[in-house]
Amino acid sequence: MKVLEFYGVKPEDSLKLIFDGAFNPQAARERELEPLLQSLEEYADGWMPDVVKGKRQRKYSRAAVWKSLEEARGERTTSIGLYRTKWPVLDMSLWHSLPPLPPELSLTVKAKPLSSFAEAERCQKFVEMMRAWASRYPVTYAMAHSTDDRALAGAPDFGRDQQTSIRDGFDKIYEVFWLNVFGPKLVAAVGRERMLSTPAHRVEELPNGSVLLVTWPTAADFASEEARIAQARAHVHLRPDLDYDNVLRTLRERSAMLAPAEPRFHPDVAPLLSRVVDRVASHARQRKIAELNVWQPPEPEEWRPADSALPPDVENQERAREHYSTLAEHLVALLHTEVPSVFEATPESLTDADFYFWREEFPTSRLREAIEERAVPAIGAYLGEVLVRNLGGKWIPRQKLEEAQVLVGNRVWLPFARAWRYMRSRQSLLDYSLTQLYRVAERQRG
Repeated sequence: MKVLEFYGVKPEDSLKLIFDGAFNPQAARERELEPLLQSLEEYADGWMPDVVKGKRQRKYSRAAVWKSLEEARGERTTSIGLYRTKWPVLDMSLWHSLPPLPPELSLTVKAKPLSSFAEAERCQKFVEMMRAWASRYPVTYAMAHSTDDRALAGAPDFGRDQQTSIRDGFDKIYEVFWLNVFGPKLVAAVGRERMLSTPAHRVEELPNGSVLLVTWPTAADFASEEARIAQARAHVHLRPDLDYDNVLRTLRERSAMLAPAEPRFHPDVAPLLSRVVDRVASHARQRKIAELNVWQPPEPEEWRPADSALPPDVENQERAREHYSTLAEHLVALLHTEVPSVFEATPESLTDADFYFWREEFPTSRLREAIEERAVPAIGAYLGEVLVRNLGGKWIPRQKLEEAQVLVGNRVWLPFARAWRYMRSRQSLLDYSLTQLYRVAERQRG
């Protein structure tokens, strides 16, 4: 059974549920958790897990859950993962504490894409599942909402330092999300009458004194104007100290940050930037696309007119060219596992190398001495070899590497000088990419 990797595909928004409750430690585990699984099986419409993973992977069944919880048992806690082998993707965890710790039960559900929750019926079943869990296992607070929007809201710290956030938890109404369960303490702090009179799609008092609140019928369109107005009204009702216009303005700003942006990248580096934005957290991707749409890489300065080229100043030009080839092989040796295309020495392999160095934050994650002594010469030689092989370039050797040139058309290019500038910082990998220099040289060749 091959599960779909939640983090192994392009990042995109998902529905995230966080449920931290309590259970009866005196009861047998199977008996105590049976209602939880029953509700999951009844209401997980279209996203039911079919794989359970403790120390090993099993096909989902209640027996598999019990077995996995037992084999994953530690000294203080036990936890398992639940996944899917079919779309939509699911990353779900079930965790509970063990005596003598307080009896805590934690559930996290992450299902993507969020668009899977655009239908009212599926969302209604999701709400019923949360209602069943919250009625059976008392909570302080539980929620379900867009993962991206939750991140923009500042959850879970909401502007607090991490230590304070861990200590206090959700001790007041910091935010109202699509689906909320407020425990008795939060209800008392707000006032039960006020809580139950919240303007929302659904407000229901649960048997244990908690209150379930749903702002809008469906989760996927949380960013629509109507859904944001409903969210703002509920939040301000529960927090009369807040200003409605300010709250709504903030929500609209978050919606704008998440609104799809059409990539219009500089053509020389568009393939590289497309891969860069795919690595950005989904809640920040649209902003990154908008930022890179207006960003322009500086025009390469590592060149001279052909009639201004420095003449060779080495005794044996052929030996010097062999040295450059050897240096380029050093880069192949360094990258061949992570960047197999490096063997081909093509323009595409330059883009692959650019992306690898950016992804690894290479200029700051490696020793500067090693970068200067080994990486820069290898990168410069490799770039020069790509110019030679693909654009009919010709090495003009020099004793100093930074002066070595590759003649292409009516220009000579300085690949080692480019490599030195390239390896200054993570941003310089984009500003002075190998890909861009190659594309400019390709055009200038005429």
